[in-house]
Amino acid sequence: MNLGARLRTLRHCRRISQTEVAQFIGITRSAYSHYESNSRQPVYETIIKLAAFFNVSVDYLLVGEDPQAVKEPSEEQDLNEILYLLKRMDGEMKKRSIHMINALVKESLSNVKKEG
Repeated sequence: MNLGARLRTLRHCRRISQTEVAQFIGITRSAYSHYESNSRQPVYETIIKLAAFFNVSVDYLLVGEDPQAVKEPSEEQDLNEILYLLKRMDGEMKKRSIHMINALVKESLSNVKKEG
């Protein structure tokens, strides 16, 4: 498996689009598409951003030899993704989203108390 195939697999595992990856790491969708198709190679800084975004090592991206390459998203990744989404929303949508998150947390905590 090559770099492009690994990037494609990682992106599919997270169920996100090329546009979302590109926006998050600060490149165009077209540039990212070239990386997945192996028609271009990312620069060093972009490889580091991609590894951090996908929560894998640079070694895994480049040579595929990290036995723990695909990990569950870290709390920091989850927070970064939430912040990324909130930044794309207008004020009212942010308020509604935060209200929904609060309601989900309260419901979750209530369920835990009932089970415990």
